[in-house]
Amino acid sequence: MRILHTSSNRKPAAALLGGIGIGAALMYLLDPDRGRRRRALVRDKAVHFARVSGDRLGARSRDWRNRASGLAARAKGEGQTETPDDGVLAARVRSEMGQAVRNPGAIHVSVRAGRVTLTGPVLAEEKAKLLSRVEAVAGVEGVEDRLEPHEIPGDISALQGAKGRRSKADRGESRFETDNA
Repeated sequence: MRILHTSSNRKPAAALLGGIGIGAALMYLLDPDRGRRRRALVRDKAVHFARVSGDRLGARSRDWRNRASGLAARAKGEGQTETPDDGVLAARVRSEMGQAVRNPGAIHVSVRAGRVTLTGPVLAEEKAKLLSRVEAVAGVEGVEDRLEPHEIPGDISALQGAKGRRSKADRGESRFETDNA
């Protein structure tokens, strides 16, 4: 004999299992000895979940809003060909240096009419990356390399270590490159 399982056969079983589950949950929460504590725990977890979800949703919306304003600013600046002020350009170069070398404070930046001059000690392994990042900065007309490459930090105090927070280059982070090793 073959029994056919139809949706009409499954509904009473599902209702029975659902009823048992609801009954067990009610017994768990309405227990006269420990029920008050259990209800408080459930309430606290629900409040925590709502707060964390709200925080994450707020952070996500701020992220999208900032990305949209960045895209709008980039689109607005695409048509402009005027070169930025030398001070602005120097600040942009310093920002990129902080992501390319471990000790950006050791390098002096001077800008005149869009031409950037870099002077100071730098580790030899970081020099090529630094120059390519500086050349890629919007508004840079050219780069004059007066850097002093060193294989090891040695006795050069400026290359002994970054002061304060470590740079992204020191931590191995970069917003342009990813290592999938």
